[in-house]
Amino acid sequence: MSLIVSENFRALFYAPFYLAHATGAYDIQGVSVSLQASPSPAESARMLQEGSVDVMWGGPLRVLMERDTDPSCTMKCFQAVVSRDPFFILGRTPAPDFELPSLASIRLATVAEVPTPWLCLQDDLRRAGIDPASLDRRSDLPMADSAAALRRGEIDAVQVFQPHAEDLLRDGAAHLWYAAATRGPTSYTNFVALERTLQARRPELLAMTRAMRATLQWMATTPGTEIATVLAPYFPDLPTDLIAACVDRYRALQLWNDDAALLREGFARLRNAMLSGGAITRGASFEECVDVGLI
Repeated sequence: MSLIVSENFRALFYAPFYLAHATGAYDIQGVSVSLQASPSPAESARMLQEGSVDVMWGGPLRVLMERDTDPSCTMKCFQAVVSRDPFFILGRTPAPDFELPSLASIRLATVAEVPTPWLCLQDDLRRAGIDPASLDRRSDLPMADSAAALRRGEIDAVQVFQPHAEDLLRDGAAHLWYAAATRGPTSYTNFVALERTLQARRPELLAMTRAMRATLQWMATTPGTEIATVLAPYFPDLPTDLIAACVDRYRALQLWNDDAALLREGFARLRNAMLSGGAITRGASFEECVDVGLI
């Protein structure tokens, strides 16, 4: 039994996907899973549709977008891996009483690489009574560049994920204002396959989901330093102690759901953010987008 899985890009919040390989979880379940790099989530979706990969990982965002533009799309999500938003807002000055409306009066750089972080944040702002269009916002800077601009004082706050957040905090160059995970469940990353694959390859997919669930449970009880040592070969440019700190912060925020269930609440939160941000116009249902039998 073997499956080819598309990897969108390398990121620390995707740690469970790498750890399932590194700990031999797939081998234990008797399934071979190989990673195939992809330059972008859109390209992963194309590879999935054409059949060059069996599974991709990504958010319900990609499934909702594809189904919104193509009624014949049969992509479906299964098994939640990242169940909360992994992004942070960090500012140059301390803000112990920070509230989202404060963003209306500062210079903010938001994530340029992918759409989900801003879609979720703009929805947070709308719920807080702030028009996202009113912000003094840079949306063209990659995260590394926005972190550098923050250090130079060219902007007041940045939206970044790990390890950029931990690196800025360690240096004292920034202060944590907002962890998006604290908004609660937001379906962020899961597996995605076509309906025909979900039917034809179900034994392999069930073995893969068992392996991932075991990995998530192992992560929940294993010291961050040990997890970092296992992850290190996937992030050769990062110090192991930095990886451990990133993992520990994410775990404290309950980023990874060790029962691997894709919750209706988290799906609805992401779907509503996409609707409010104009990323989709219809918004397919949970039943259309999720195979609940594969957890």
